[in-house]
Amino acid sequence: MIYKGLVKPFLFQKDPEEAHYFAFSWIKRMLAFKPLRAIAKGMYSFQDPILEKEIFGLKFPNPIGLAAGFDKDAMLYEELSCFGFGFIEIGTLTPKAQEGNPKPRLFRLPEDESLINRMGFNNGGVDAAIERLKNRPKGLIVGGNIGKNKVTPNDKAMEDYLICFEKLSPYVDYFVVNVSSPNTPNLRELQEKEPLKRLLMSLQEKNRELEVNKPILLKIAPDLTNGQLDDIVEIIQEIKLDGLIATNTTIDRSMLKTKASKVEAIGNGGLSGQALKSKSTELIKYVSEKSNKSFPIIAVGGIATAKDAMEKLEAGADLLQIYTGFIYEGPAMVSKINKDLAKNLKRTRF
Repeated sequence: MIYKGLVKPFLFQKDPEEAHYFAFSWIKRMLAFKPLRAIAKGMYSFQDPILEKEIFGLKFPNPIGLAAGFDKDAMLYEELSCFGFGFIEIGTLTPKAQEGNPKPRLFRLPEDESLINRMGFNNGGVDAAIERLKNRPKGLIVGGNIGKNKVTPNDKAMEDYLICFEKLSPYVDYFVVNVSSPNTPNLRELQEKEPLKRLLMSLQEKNRELEVNKPILLKIAPDLTNGQLDDIVEIIQEIKLDGLIATNTTIDRSMLKTKASKVEAIGNGGLSGQALKSKSTELIKYVSEKSNKSFPIIAVGGIATAKDAMEKLEAGADLLQIYTGFIYEGPAMVSKINKDLAKNLKRTRF
């Protein structure tokens, strides 16, 4: 109630990106000390053995994670974990630091409880993030979402992904290969069958050289055709990739309630939030059925309530991630969803 009554109205008066960094600095200051982090965990965390899941060799305390994009540079992953997340995904990280696209590049659509962003993989580079990950507390599951620099042509993209993979491997628990952001020119072309297969095979080969292999997942766009999805399922099964994240943001605007003039004025970018929910769920159901549930799926796109979460799980998801819902609903949403999920799971199991 405090968030929706006081904090959210205050933040929503600010430019969305400015509000994001303001909230970051506030959380950093408030949770700077371990006793305060312990208090926050007590307020916002909910634990129940029925929520625990072991997937691709990792034991998740609950199925709700924070999606990539919120803590791109691993600046706040420990503090954010105090809000009850079962895991945190950092990134998207690129080999070299880059500014991203020109501002403004983040926009709210309150009527749709959605966002449009064209951030463009703005981040401080993989090396800077690693310095912060070296102090990661034990027991906190952190995933590394990796991409290519904007100036790197697609025929050299593999080198960027391999650099990030090799450097990050000692510091994250799993990897996500991001070839699906609509905000880096031509990036989505890497989702086509042959370039995608080459990229993922090269990462698998590098993974086998490591002392400890790390799970590798692929993050895909919600705008793929069924034929493209069939190719992706085939590739994942053939090269034994560990799983899929579905989905990234969409370039589709057909489901929006917001006035067309406002949407057109915003321009290009990826749409996330409630407007993406049905599109993401339908894709998850298709992939889950097509693959005969032969690999885990992490669902992201329009999750703000336990009902949304259950829809994703029933469609075939194994884990869940949130981003836009966290902005609209506030920090209490994670524990609320987990509590309701636990009740629903107990009801359906017994």
